[in-house]
Amino acid sequence: MPQSYIKRILDARVYDVARETPIQEAELMSRRLGNHVWLKREDLQPVFSFKLRGAYNKMSRLSPEQLAAGVVAASAGNHAQGVAMAAQQLNVRATIVMPRPTPQIKVDAVRNRGARVVLHGDSFEEAAAHARKLVEEKSMTYVHPFDDRDVIAGQGTVGMEIVRQHQQPLDALFVPVGGGGLLAGVAAYVKYVWPQTRIVGVEPEDAACLQLAMQKGRRATLQEVGLFAEGCAVAQIGRETFRIIRHTVDEVITISTDEMCAAIKDIFEDTRSIAEPAGALGLAGLKKYAERTGVRDQHLLAVVSGANTNFDRLRYISERTETGEHREAVISVTLPERPGAFRTFCSALGRRNITEFNYRFASAESAQVFVGLSVIPGGDDLAELLSELQQRGYVTEDLTDNEVAKLHIRYMVGGHAPAAVTDERVYRVEFPERPGALLRFLSGLGQRWNITMFHYRNHGAAYGRILVGVQVPKNERRAFEGVLDDLRFPYWEETDNRAYQLYLANRPV
Repeated sequence: MPQSYIKRILDARVYDVARETPIQEAELMSRRLGNHVWLKREDLQPVFSFKLRGAYNKMSRLSPEQLAAGVVAASAGNHAQGVAMAAQQLNVRATIVMPRPTPQIKVDAVRNRGARVVLHGDSFEEAAAHARKLVEEKSMTYVHPFDDRDVIAGQGTVGMEIVRQHQQPLDALFVPVGGGGLLAGVAAYVKYVWPQTRIVGVEPEDAACLQLAMQKGRRATLQEVGLFAEGCAVAQIGRETFRIIRHTVDEVITISTDEMCAAIKDIFEDTRSIAEPAGALGLAGLKKYAERTGVRDQHLLAVVSGANTNFDRLRYISERTETGEHREAVISVTLPERPGAFRTFCSALGRRNITEFNYRFASAESAQVFVGLSVIPGGDDLAELLSELQQRGYVTEDLTDNEVAKLHIRYMVGGHAPAAVTDERVYRVEFPERPGALLRFLSGLGQRWNITMFHYRNHGAAYGRILVGVQVPKNERRAFEGVLDDLRFPYWEETDNRAYQLYLANRPV
């Protein structure tokens, strides 16, 4: 039972390397939500993440023979740095297997801690399989990132510190979830000491392995895993972590990419620190919970779990922040193609700020414009605006939640495909961001099908995203998707996506 972890957590050896991080009141967020909002600052650890706790606690308990043989781990980021620093402190040889797309800044951070880095595979699963192989060949000890009792106990010291520092029971505690090590450890301790505190796990909506397990009552594997919050990009919750979580966690909240970006901004405004996407999940969940329940004057705490992000990712995060805060909407509007139409449209918007306006002449009758504009969050402002525009005779569509529109179409507005472009099928594809990956994709398509449209933009992440249009006759579609399957890059067909249909699809004249 989870109670068995209390002694493990109290006995955990973490403070040889880890710091007791503070809890800090988020004053701006507290005023905004009408509650007492607290942040547990695990981003202030020496490796900028809580992962150091579990890694060191596990490794400090190995036998002299195990330490002499060395340790191995598979990780693309925070766990890798935690294991590397723990090994440095214990004077142990550490080998970290990292996927080849891992950003160089993270590879360098691990090497600078003295660990040997092996780049293998394009995904965490491939890296982990290679790490297991090294365990068998070299008799090394595998340090699991989450599904290990000593690792869970090490992460549980976060909960122990929260209880000691806050001194009175919290009303609700929000903890990010990947494989579940942090949530299991924190929930086991806090629920034992403060049974009345509501424990909420928070995970990305495109990597919601805990929610899936909770719904099914057993562990299950996601078919696809989103990569934006790479620290929580796990396809299946851990076996031991789920055993604890199902008895201690009251609720799971899922969060969109835009909501994570908004929470990163919120943390920055209150602390002047920049959390990584997974690190901001807790606060994003706290905000969603407060909005949904309408609670007031409660003590709510979110764990800020890490701050390891690439600087060049901030451009993308900044772009998505306003929609995450529901302060910006993205809409499509049909305007008459005549002089003064744009000015008339702006008058209909009143004093509302236009953040983006994309347009290209397509026909003499009408113009399709892609518009970003400011809206008032938390109400019916957007719905009222769309209704008012429709009453004025404008045909409008809300694209605010359309990923293809926000990732690609807004940069591609330039007119519809000519009538000569027939049988166009559109796919959104993700591939590892490393030299040769794009060439591999294009080479894999071969010369059988003609590419009619292509958009790629580097967002500073480990994975690149493209939107591609290809002429594929109906009787060849199965063969084409077979080629995509063989490439083993995640893909989604977007031919029927409204943003594509509105701005880029073939419109014969």
